[in-house]
Amino acid sequence: MKLKKVLALSLVAAMTLTMAGCGSSEAAAPAADAAEAETTEAAEAAEESTEAADEETAETDEAAETTETSLSYTGINIEDGSLNDTTATIKFLHHKTDRAEDGTMDAMVAKFNEEFPNITVDMEAVTDYAEDSLLRLSTGDWGDIMFIPAVDKADLSTYFMPLDTYENLNETLNFMDQWKAGDDTYGIPYMANAQGVLYNKQVFADAGITTLPTTPTEFIEDLKLIKDNTDAIPLYTNYAAGWTMGAWDAYVGCVSNGDDTYMNQKLVHTKEPFADPGDDTGAYNLYRILYDACAEGLIEDDYTTTDWEGCKGMLNRGEIGTMVLGSWAYAQMQEAGDTPENVGYMPFPMTVDGTQYVLAGGDYCYGINVNSSDENKLASLIFVKWMTEKSGWCFNEGGYSVVKGGENPDMYSAFNGCSVLSDKPALEGEEDFLNQMNSESELAINAGGNDKVQRIVEAGATGSETFADIMADWNAKWQDAQEELAIDVLY
Repeated sequence: MKLKKVLALSLVAAMTLTMAGCGSSEAAAPAADAAEAETTEAAEAAEESTEAADEETAETDEAAETTETSLSYTGINIEDGSLNDTTATIKFLHHKTDRAEDGTMDAMVAKFNEEFPNITVDMEAVTDYAEDSLLRLSTGDWGDIMFIPAVDKADLSTYFMPLDTYENLNETLNFMDQWKAGDDTYGIPYMANAQGVLYNKQVFADAGITTLPTTPTEFIEDLKLIKDNTDAIPLYTNYAAGWTMGAWDAYVGCVSNGDDTYMNQKLVHTKEPFADPGDDTGAYNLYRILYDACAEGLIEDDYTTTDWEGCKGMLNRGEIGTMVLGSWAYAQMQEAGDTPENVGYMPFPMTVDGTQYVLAGGDYCYGINVNSSDENKLASLIFVKWMTEKSGWCFNEGGYSVVKGGENPDMYSAFNGCSVLSDKPALEGEEDFLNQMNSESELAINAGGNDKVQRIVEAGATGSETFADIMADWNAKWQDAQEELAIDVLY
């Protein structure tokens, strides 16, 4: 607009000089006066026109900014009634097959429709979500909302719309680092987990266990007590389900070493992350629990026939002593039988310099399709915000609150005295290092690496490999990946 103003004034100046150059000096004086007056009027008119255009442009920019701001998590208000007439049909792709089957998902959508009756939410539950969701994502055939799978952060904007700036979201919600890229956040957890161990309180009492274990060595000894003094399976591996085995990876970071910068900042730069530190801590001793339990017959008789759905009632009834799963599973175990009061949740048995650490962090995160229509993006954002703040899903599933200041279930009382940490995000410029290392090494730590943990069960139960050999192999794979990707080894 400044350019328009300069051009207008230049044109006026040229007109003035042309008029001044015509006729004699005497005759030119009145004409010059008239020309000067005309020139002044033209200049004023040009300036007024330019200012009006500037104001119009500013108003347009402000309106565009308002529209952009309103299409964000913090930019919409689902409480004031202004969005209640929003009309759209959206599709939600998720992994909660159990909650689809028991009616929980439909019940929540029905409550949502009491407030937003014109937003139809079609849902599809996918069993092998970690793999199938990536395939669906690549084809674009997935709908409007999905739980974000293991994609590179560099690709987030290709698939998903930014839900808001990290700064805005972090004021009201927890665990906003997970899908942060640049200044924006692309995913909001449907719930948050604390990483511990499920156990049956009555089984522990019958086995003679009076205090919860705090180290891997103590835990193995307690599993032996369960085997010797009860009929319960000491540790249920859930081998056959596959995806349940990946739960062990969640303890690699601060739970096993007390360092909340390790998982996303230091692991990729560590030369031998699976070496034995010699003090019952670290990833080595985390996975050693599983190997030793299998090697000493402290698991189910046939690990190949475990039953994910069936094990819930088994733990509730006291047929299983312990299972290593996130806190999300607690509510399901309670609901699966007549003795929910016997279902307990304890910190993972690892102590670092006298302190037990608990990792709390976001579970799967809602992501909204960047290619959805504006109407569907708005409807999806309304649904995500309602699910996060009003559905009660997180609390009912036994999750840590995603909303800051939200209520947490009583199940976390066993964590009193522990240090609760969340993993710090990757360093700037290294956001995709862990994804790249996971892919290159094929270890997929905390990213669907179920088969590598199944390998531990197989080797422990059959004696086909020693635990030390497996850990040495993983270290070698990690070092090869570092060399291939030219990632500096700093630790």
